[in-house]
Amino acid sequence: MSIALDIVRTYRAPREVQMRQMRAGENSEGRALAILMGACFLLFIATLPNLSRQAFLDPSIPFQGRMAGSFFAWVLMMPLVLYGVSILVKLVMMVLKIEAPGHHVRMGLFWALLASSPLWLLAGLAAGFTGESSGTALSGLAAIGAFLVFTVFGLVAAVRSGQDKAV
Repeated sequence: MSIALDIVRTYRAPREVQMRQMRAGENSEGRALAILMGACFLLFIATLPNLSRQAFLDPSIPFQGRMAGSFFAWVLMMPLVLYGVSILVKLVMMVLKIEAPGHHVRMGLFWALLASSPLWLLAGLAAGFTGESSGTALSGLAAIGAFLVFTVFGLVAAVRSGQDKAV
């Protein structure tokens, strides 16, 4: 399956797509890392219109400097942060006595970020064209909402995949 079609299908049936993602990889950390890096790169791309607007309005920091900082943050640091978040989520699930494989928890979180990336791109365009406006706020809320909903569905799929392996 193509990733673009899976992203579109995630908006219609998130649990089924996430279950298929978890079963396809057979605990492949490389696949999880590729999904995470792709998502982080797309979110870096989403910041570029707003960075261009900021550089035009305030030329004291050139666009290339802003872009380098955003690249460092999104492509180099955020994967580490998100691995940390996935560890925290797994620890919270262990404290709550919810059983799920750690790899599937990571895949659920990383896939949620990749699947919500079209809305992050929309929010980036809105920020670039209109600056701080109600449209930018609404598109940002939609992106955050989609990420949270897809994360919940991913965690539910991770728990179910763990129960399937236990049976």
